[in-house]
Amino acid sequence: MTAPDIQLDLLLPPAPDLGKQVREIVLAILSKPVQPSARELLAGIESALGVKARWDARKAIEALLTEPGISRSIRAYLGSVLESGDLDDALRGEGAPDTEFVSSIDSLLQQSRDYRDSEKFREMIQFMGKFREYAPFNNMLVRLQNPACSFFATETIWRKKFRRTLKEDARPMLILQPMRPVMLVYDLDQTEGGPLPEELDRFASFEGHWNESWLSTTVENAAQRDRIRVDFKTLSSTLAGFATFAHGDAHSKRRIAIHDQLDGPSRFGVLCHELAHIYLGHLGSDSDHWWLSRCNLGRNAIEVEAEAVAFLVTLHLGLQGSSSAYVSRHMRDGKVPEGVSRELIAKVAGRIGQMAREKMPRRVRRVTGRKAA
Repeated sequence: MTAPDIQLDLLLPPAPDLGKQVREIVLAILSKPVQPSARELLAGIESALGVKARWDARKAIEALLTEPGISRSIRAYLGSVLESGDLDDALRGEGAPDTEFVSSIDSLLQQSRDYRDSEKFREMIQFMGKFREYAPFNNMLVRLQNPACSFFATETIWRKKFRRTLKEDARPMLILQPMRPVMLVYDLDQTEGGPLPEELDRFASFEGHWNESWLSTTVENAAQRDRIRVDFKTLSSTLAGFATFAHGDAHSKRRIAIHDQLDGPSRFGVLCHELAHIYLGHLGSDSDHWWLSRCNLGRNAIEVEAEAVAFLVTLHLGLQGSSSAYVSRHMRDGKVPEGVSRELIAKVAGRIGQMAREKMPRRVRRVTGRKAA
């Protein structure tokens, strides 16, 4: 810089501190059930305040973390955005989503909209509409007796509305009924007979080109790299898997259960879906901030994101499932649920796809203020 340049620079007014405005924009974005990627958050700030505001983003977010009155979910989200290094990557212009993945996501969403107009979708809605609405307390009682239960009814309702009969030695569950002590209800798995909607018959089914190593390599990477334990166990026919906390397991951060009656391709597709819930932050972050904390999303957004990841991973490996049917149930009026992040879907799909193809190095436990390797 020459002397005249220095003199001219001294005459210019100092750049305004946009920290307060950035704070308001961040809180306005997060006041909704939305917890975007760092790049998407930064784009929202720039859209409202201009590109210069990006340089005040980190300072404003750091200040919010110590500000009283900020909700726990927002505080956890902002902390993970900072500590994971995602915000620093976004400020450097790194981490843009794969454009091919984003295009595939949009294709899935359009397929799901089209599916909502199909006879198969109407058949599924009619099937679900036949179930009697039970009081929340009775629903809780059923879940306590069978956490995997999705559809339950009395023997009479199964017979009259669904033309299904109880299997021999069917196991009942107890719920309360008005003016009487208890009533017996049965899970769908305890019945047989009348046809089920195709979506239930093909529930969690994936098929196509298959390589056994994809499943074993992904399971190994999840355990060795990210300390996520994967168990295969018998679940309900309408519960293909779930992700949860690894209570009592000091070695594991999270655990996943997959229905052991599924074939290899379907186990893999379900595993992709459940891993997505973890890596997308739906269960919160971990102590090392290996993934974000995004606990403030609605259920529909959560399920669309996780299934979109499974769709992308399996599609690029040559498998095909019923993702459009699944996603359609979570798109009310055919609209994408608020809070869905295409960027994070693409990012997580890329990570899981790599986990399926190659053995990945162990992560390094994080050091405060630095991004994990």
